[in-house]
Amino acid sequence: MSESDVHETLRQETIRRYGARPGDVRVVRSPYRICPLGAHIDHQQGVVTAMAIDRALHVAYAPAAGRVRLSSLDFPGEVAFPLHRVPERSDGDWGNFARGAVRALQRRYPLRFGIEGVTAGRLDGGGLSSSAAIGVALLLALEQANSLMVTERENVALDAAIENDYLSLRNGILDQSAILLSRRDHLTRLDCRTQEYELIPAPNGLEPWSVLIAFSGLKQALVGTDYNRRVAECRTAAARLLQAVNRPAAEPVLRNIEPDEYALHARVLNGPAARRAAHFFAEMEHVRQGVTCWRRGDLAGFGRLISASGDSSIRNYECGCPPLVELYEIMLATEGVYGARFSGAGFRGCCVALVAARAADQAAASILGRYRARQPQLADQATAFVCRTDHGACII
Repeated sequence: MSESDVHETLRQETIRRYGARPGDVRVVRSPYRICPLGAHIDHQQGVVTAMAIDRALHVAYAPAAGRVRLSSLDFPGEVAFPLHRVPERSDGDWGNFARGAVRALQRRYPLRFGIEGVTAGRLDGGGLSSSAAIGVALLLALEQANSLMVTERENVALDAAIENDYLSLRNGILDQSAILLSRRDHLTRLDCRTQEYELIPAPNGLEPWSVLIAFSGLKQALVGTDYNRRVAECRTAAARLLQAVNRPAAEPVLRNIEPDEYALHARVLNGPAARRAAHFFAEMEHVRQGVTCWRRGDLAGFGRLISASGDSSIRNYECGCPPLVELYEIMLATEGVYGARFSGAGFRGCCVALVAARAADQAAASILGRYRARQPQLADQATAFVCRTDHGACII
């Protein structure tokens, strides 16, 4: 089904289910994202890269006085609550994103209107930031319904509040920034400490390329993994290094340590803290080199850095599991692939590869076939597809 068909279906379902007037119904398109370089360092205020892709989550909605009512084409049940009494989080409930969006906005703005509408887009694939996609979509819908003028930077902070405060996920600002800021055929470079970003266009004459996504079939919510533990281990490493350089009062994030300070004092670290710090500083260098490769059109060099990022994620950040590692290794051995790594937190979900456009479809079929043969228990859930970069979230 094309995106225009999805939008029309959602419009008609919103009218049918909630009695919305046709002229009041709008649609938000919120894309999924990839992070070629900068894995697992946004929560340490590192520098990361990102791209939105041409697969998205959609929400059709109309303003509703004093209440929120949402249903989904993909999930059972209805989310319904009054604006003056927002329920607490309920584990495993897709309605958490709507409740979190209302709470985040109510901290800054009075809301007269909620929304009634219908969503389309799976939230449980893992690795493409579907949680940030739905959070951003609902924020944009609620803001439009209430005639609020909210900047992209503020929406980054609002969506971070949904995930950090309401969902208790200790991530950074990579996901929502990528979804809000990205532009087609550009690499987004984001400094997670200053929130400064740059949209770097693909150079003229660049060989045609595509993004290849392969899902492992593993599905599990991030708050049920070791994600938050890894964040805590990074902060432990930062605190020890700050003590060593006599700045113990600084915020314990690894970005507050300079690379030369790390080189001088890395010996104070051991165990998981040492490996997490090694990953952070290696990944910051991957990003620096990768941006240079991108600017000069060196896809092979950019791809090698993506693969190096994947290797560090396994060895130093210690995320992944046997099926994901096997999928990553299969992708690296596939003709036409410039580079590959886990996408997202790396405890479930998918791997992403940069691939020559001429070889993309054949590569996707080959990767999926070999992976299914090696992981038959996950074969029914494993998928692969080819996509392109795209613009950030918008109301249509």
